[in-house]
Amino acid sequence: MKRAALFAALFALTTPAFAQVADTGGPMTDQAVRDAIAERVRGGASCASCDLFQIDLAYQNVSGRDFHGSRIRQADLTIAIADRTNFSDANLSLTNMFGMRATRADFTGANLSGASLVGVHFGGARMGEAVLTGANASGAELSDAIGLTQEQLNTACGDGTTTLPAGMTIPRC
Repeated sequence: MKRAALFAALFALTTPAFAQVADTGGPMTDQAVRDAIAERVRGGASCASCDLFQIDLAYQNVSGRDFHGSRIRQADLTIAIADRTNFSDANLSLTNMFGMRATRADFTGANLSGASLVGVHFGGARMGEAVLTGANASGAELSDAIGLTQEQLNTACGDGTTTLPAGMTIPRC
């Protein structure tokens, strides 16, 4: 009997897990799982290392949450508040962050390639090793960003209203 219980436990740990739909008891589709995770995030949950591809968090307050290592590619974070949020090592490529406030957020090692950073406030945000290739930082407030390098800025673009740390420049969009 103990051997059967051990076998059942090992089998359960080595087979793919399927979330159950509460009302039907059947397995959820991948899309249903993603939708359920997105609802939890919209409801206030952190989600480190999650697949949040194309999630809509526009006008949401995600402050203080942990999205370390998550895939947040092509998401909408328009006018979101993300103060003290951990986006380190996250894939935020092609994400729209128009007007987002990210005071003291952590973007260390984040992929922001092709992202719209237009008007984002990065006051005290950690930007070390963030990838900014093709990002549009027009009007972004980067003057107090921590760890930002000229090499990163050379791969992005901005305009005359982009604020930068002293001595740094950004190519025009």
